[in-house]
Amino acid sequence: MCEHDHIVGPTPAKQLERRHVLAGAAALAGLGMASFLPASAVAAPPAATPSALPLAKPGTSSQVQPIIIDGGSIIDPETGRVIEDAVVVLAQGKVKAMGTRDETRKAVREVGSKAVVINAHGKFVLPGLVDAHVHAQSFEDTKLILSHGATTVRSGSSSFYQDIALARVPQYAPGLSPRMHAAGLFVSPDQGDSILADPDLAPLAAKRNQLTDPKDLAHLTRVNIARGATVIKTRANPRAGIPEQDPLELVYNQEQLSAVVHAAKGAGVLCHSYSAKGIAGAVAAGVRSIEHGVFLDEKTMVRMAKQGTYFTPTLFGIAGMKDSSNPVLAERGREYGPILAEAARAANELGVTVIGGTDSFGTDVTPIGDEANALAEAGLSKLKALQSITTAPAKLLGVAKHGVGRLAVRGVADVVVLERNPLETSKALTEVKVVIAQGAVVRNDLA
Repeated sequence: MCEHDHIVGPTPAKQLERRHVLAGAAALAGLGMASFLPASAVAAPPAATPSALPLAKPGTSSQVQPIIIDGGSIIDPETGRVIEDAVVVLAQGKVKAMGTRDETRKAVREVGSKAVVINAHGKFVLPGLVDAHVHAQSFEDTKLILSHGATTVRSGSSSFYQDIALARVPQYAPGLSPRMHAAGLFVSPDQGDSILADPDLAPLAAKRNQLTDPKDLAHLTRVNIARGATVIKTRANPRAGIPEQDPLELVYNQEQLSAVVHAAKGAGVLCHSYSAKGIAGAVAAGVRSIEHGVFLDEKTMVRMAKQGTYFTPTLFGIAGMKDSSNPVLAERGREYGPILAEAARAANELGVTVIGGTDSFGTDVTPIGDEANALAEAGLSKLKALQSITTAPAKLLGVAKHGVGRLAVRGVADVVVLERNPLETSKALTEVKVVIAQGAVVRNDLA
C-alpha cells in the first residue's frame, strides 16, 4: 500500500557509473560546490573514479557446491504438469539436469560426492518465486525476502539507490540478494533534500517540493537510468497508507506520465495508482504495469488487456489496512479490500495478466505466497495464482528466457521446495521449506 516514506536520501554521483554505486559516499564529499555547477561540469573526486576503485572479479561457480534435490515432485507453473519422484541437479549457478531419475542419472553421477543432497520426498519442487513489488534497502531486508521464496524481485524504488547496488550483489555473493530489477529513486513530486544528494539533480532544486513539469520528470527518469535502474517507478495518486493523504487525488496526469514513459526508453514503468482517472491516464500513457489499482474500471481493464499492461494489485497489503490502529486507515482497508479483490478477479477474467507483489518495505516483509493465496481467494484459479508469482512476472521482466519462473535445463539455479501441492491448495505457497538462490542454499528446513 506504499505507506512508507519515499523521500529519497543521498545518492551517488553519475561519474561512479553503475558498478560503483556502493562507493557513492566518497563522491558526496565534494557535493557542496558541485550543486551550483551544470551537470556536465561536475567531476567526482579522484578517489571515487572507476580507475581508482578496482573491484574484485565477479564470483565464480566455485563459491557454491552442486546441489541434488532428490525425490520431490516437480511442478511446471506454465502447464501445471507434475513429474513425480523427480530429481533436480544444480551446478555452476544453473540447472544442470531435471526430470525423472533416468533423465538425471548422468548429471547426478557427474556431480557425485561434491553435491549437497536435499531429500525432498513427499514435497513439491518449483522455480524460485517472483515478487513484483518490494522496497529493499539492506541485506537484512533481502534475507527476509529470500527466506519466503522470492528469488527474483522488482523494486518499487529505494531511498539511496540501494536496489541498484543490490542488483549487482549476486554476481559477487550468491544467495545474499534476490535477482533485483531496480527502480532507483521514486519519480514523485516531493523530492526535498534528495536533490542535494546528486549533482545531476541540481537543476531541479528550485522545484524540489513540487516536481511536476514533464521535462523535469523526464530528467529525473534519465538520471535513474544512468545510475543503473532497469525499471522506473512513478505515480498517478498519493498513498492510501498515509491517513493525511487522499489516495484519489490526481498527482500526475497522462501528459506527465507519458514524459516518464518516454524518458525511460524501454525500461518498464510501474505506476502507483488508485483512482479510475489516475489509472486510465497511466494506461493511456503506456506504463508497463498498474500498482494497487483499487478503482480500476472495466473500460480500462479492456484497454490493459489489449495493450498487455500488467496489474499488480498488492491485495494482502491493501486489505491489511483494516487491522490498523488508525481509524482512517482501518476504514480504507475495510472499503478498499473487497473492491480491489473484485478488480483483480474481473481483470483476470477480461484477459489482464495479474501478478503478485507484496509492497514489502524494509524488514516489514510479507511472504509472496500470502499474496498469491490472496489472489486465489479473490477468484484466480490455483494455477493462475501460481503463475502470478512465477511465469507471469518473469515475462513482464523479460527474464523467462533465463529460466526465471520455470525450471529449465541451463536456466538459473533458483528453486523453492513446498510442503504441499499448490495446485491443490494455494495456501501451499506459504509453506516454503527450502530456498535456493543463484545456486546457494539460503533456507533448508528439511535438513
